[in-house]
Amino acid sequence: GVRTVIASARPPRSVRHIYQKLGLDTWTINYNGALIWDETARRVVFHQPMDCAVVREIISRARGWFDGVLVGCEVLDRWYTDRVDQTYTTETGRLFRPDGVMPLADFCNQPITKLLLLGEPAMMRALEPLFYDYPQVSAVRADPELIQVMDRRASKAAALKLVAGHYRVPMEQVMAIGDAANDVPMLKVAGVAVAMDNADARVKAVAHWVAPSNNDHGVHAALVRYGLCT
Repeated sequence: GVRTVIASARPPRSVRHIYQKLGLDTWTINYNGALIWDETARRVVFHQPMDCAVVREIISRARGWFDGVLVGCEVLDRWYTDRVDQTYTTETGRLFRPDGVMPLADFCNQPITKLLLLGEPAMMRALEPLFYDYPQVSAVRADPELIQVMDRRASKAAALKLVAGHYRVPMEQVMAIGDAANDVPMLKVAGVAVAMDNADARVKAVAHWVAPSNNDHGVHAALVRYGLCT
């Protein structure tokens, strides 16, 4: 049979509706590989959090430069913040309410899966050099108003290897399908790498085949091409 696994930069709750609609029972890869989640049991399989002290220091320095920086911390499938402001928010923030609104000290004392810094584009641009001082994390300017920070060791590639091993599927029999730059490591380790037609050029460069776009049922086309469905 075929095992279908969701691999996303988002938390479990943000892909839950897709998981349920597809009727899956497999683990999910979340936060670009910082978390492997057993959705059926709602339990952690693997977690690669950041050091709490490092997170607190980054927040302190960012707020020292710009007091208006909005801070969000994702801890497994929960989201905490000390300020609620819809001026700047993430897609997850538009769909879900925080699990807790409290002083930073109350939620920065546990392993943090992902740190979110939000604010006006000029502010985010000015903060980017801050992360040169923290080689243990990866900071991505996900959009002009958002910087996402995670442990540098987290990757979809490493997580995919763990999940494939659990299901006893050799990597040469794994197909990875992606469209964003954070999918490149995952595509590189898969036996078959497929990029969507709407994909970033870096994704297409490592793909064995470029499928039609997401809007043109590219995933289905890839499954048909490689004999995984009719």
